[in-house]
Amino acid sequence: MAAKDVDRATPPPLPAPLAVAVADSHTHLDMQSGTPAESLAKAASVGVSTVVQVGCDLPSSRWAAELAAEYEQVHAAVALHPNEAPRLVLGDGDGWSGQSRTAGGSSALDEALAEIDRLAALPQVRAVGETGLDYFRTGPEGVDIQKESFRRHIEIAKRHGKALVIHDRDAHEDVIALLLAEGAPERTIFHCFSGDAEMAKICAEHGWYLSFAGPVTFKANQPLRDALAVTPPDRVLVETDAPFLTPHPYRGRPNAPYLIPVTLRAMALSLGLGEDELATAVAANTARAFGYGQA
Repeated sequence: MAAKDVDRATPPPLPAPLAVAVADSHTHLDMQSGTPAESLAKAASVGVSTVVQVGCDLPSSRWAAELAAEYEQVHAAVALHPNEAPRLVLGDGDGWSGQSRTAGGSSALDEALAEIDRLAALPQVRAVGETGLDYFRTGPEGVDIQKESFRRHIEIAKRHGKALVIHDRDAHEDVIALLLAEGAPERTIFHCFSGDAEMAKICAEHGWYLSFAGPVTFKANQPLRDALAVTPPDRVLVETDAPFLTPHPYRGRPNAPYLIPVTLRAMALSLGLGEDELATAVAANTARAFGYGQA
């Protein structure tokens, strides 16, 4: 194995601990190395005291609910990822390229959503997500399936009084249009916000939360930092989306909740705030957004 490959496989070092504990608003512990207990302990050692474990399909949603029942510092979100819905309905291949619909596909989606509905009723499940629209992989036929799945997730979230966690990739206008048409839940969170300042202003007008991940630290992403700058302080969250989207200067290496301080410090620097001030706001915002604390 080449030295470069070894470096990319090596977890980044522990950052200096935060003085004010915060939450990782979006992570996938089931996709990371080590046990959940090890990951949570490592995160706690640097001031990341809470995580939201997010499901993308039925197995990972069930796992998230089980983990949150076991660990007080874990809260669950359950859903079918936007790319999972077409996979359940469409034919051969990955289901995201516009293949012909197979017999029974719609019933498979119905059955999966019924299970998400059941999981969403559990007290340790704080949110329905990640759901939304992803046009990066979806062909023409898959778009309508994604929209239908998104609508039904919105309804589930509202009926159970849970937050809605949105995955939005290359679909900003349609995501917003559908939220407004259906009526967004009271607590709506844009996971790994990727829009510009104008979109951030629109989200702010509706009281939606914006969660920022590693990409806000990348040098080329000034428009994303501009979006952060116009986001109301009481609507800012921080996340890892681990094991993906590792912040600079560790881009390309494994991400994990313990790296939240790296992203938060970069955000504080961009905003001209002290890290304790931003951490205090983020902690309160995340508790309010997911309904696990009073703030």
